[in-house]
Amino acid sequence: MKRYPAYDPPEYVNWTPEPDVMQGFTATMTQDPARAARLERVTPEKLLALYAGMLRFRLHDIALQRWVRQGVISKAWLGTGEEAVTVGNVHALREGDLVGPMIRNAGACHEMGMPLADMFRAYLGTADQLTRGRDLHTGDPARGVVPPISFVASLVPVMAGMALAARLRDEKRVALTWVGDGATRTGEFHEGFNFAAAQRVPLIVIIQDNGIALGTPRQTHTRGDFADLGKAYGVPSVSCDGNHVLDVLAATEEAVEFCRRGEGPILVVAETFRMGGHATHDEAEARAIFAADLFTRWGRRDPIGMYETWLEGRQTPLASSRSNRSVLEEIEANVTSEVEAGAEEALVSQRDRMPEPGTLAQDVLASGNGSLEPAFPPCPVNATDAAAHR
Repeated sequence: MKRYPAYDPPEYVNWTPEPDVMQGFTATMTQDPARAARLERVTPEKLLALYAGMLRFRLHDIALQRWVRQGVISKAWLGTGEEAVTVGNVHALREGDLVGPMIRNAGACHEMGMPLADMFRAYLGTADQLTRGRDLHTGDPARGVVPPISFVASLVPVMAGMALAARLRDEKRVALTWVGDGATRTGEFHEGFNFAAAQRVPLIVIIQDNGIALGTPRQTHTRGDFADLGKAYGVPSVSCDGNHVLDVLAATEEAVEFCRRGEGPILVVAETFRMGGHATHDEAEARAIFAADLFTRWGRRDPIGMYETWLEGRQTPLASSRSNRSVLEEIEANVTSEVEAGAEEALVSQRDRMPEPGTLAQDVLASGNGSLEPAFPPCPVNATDAAAHR
């Protein structure tokens, strides 16, 4: 893919595949026989969809960085370097499943079908998106994307409840959400996941272990091994290479099948690394916290670069009568146009569709005078009322 010196981490700007890195990438695909057999069944269409998804994620983040530099927005929370986790997870799901992404899992939104323009509108606070300017966290319940809030791990009990509802309705759907390594230390993670385990609900929690909680290195806040964390709740944990999109896909498919059999919940531990700060405002501080060689080591393992190299060198053609390289170039061109069009559409909304001040108190439970005013009609309490609400 094209590299962007103004926005990419310096380790990515002149990225080239290194033999030992690619040998390791290939070896990962065969070290577990069950996963190897699973990956043999992945179609060329799915392989290309994973590639497009990671490109979409990376270019979405670059567009946000551009807006920060231009003063359109003040800062952005990026997933650069961690694209394989989110994209690999979502592509293991099927229609009807539910996801609860945190802000750094923006790729889950577009891979679940949300238009990029709606994602950009959330950052701009326009009136024509889900939160109507009240919050830059976004989602689309109609597409199975539960909007998050800032507090990390808060969606664990929420998604546990949704998974319970699915089980009670005998729906063969799963719920999936993400937490960072630091978020596993919170009460909401423990209470939510313990409830999920006790009730055996179809919940998958991805521990996106990027080695730092805001600005606190993992070794400072956690002594144990996340691969063993499931034992505390009486459930299994599976691990995967968080920079290897195919390993993430295979591990998540295992977890999904476990949950659909009624044996859930389950933890999936994905080791990865964010190639920046907590947000765009503290990138320098992030590089001061970690040694430079850590960025160098993870920079060699760019998840998009490794996967693209593997796809290009794949012996089986990705499309008939065309080189693999030309297929990848066409996908990149299409995704680039898609992201640019989404950003431009959102800027039009910023110009024409900002919230009116008078809407500030709409859809809230308490008005400015302190009286309680329900935002929505009350739920029907009997058959007669229910019929009236149909």
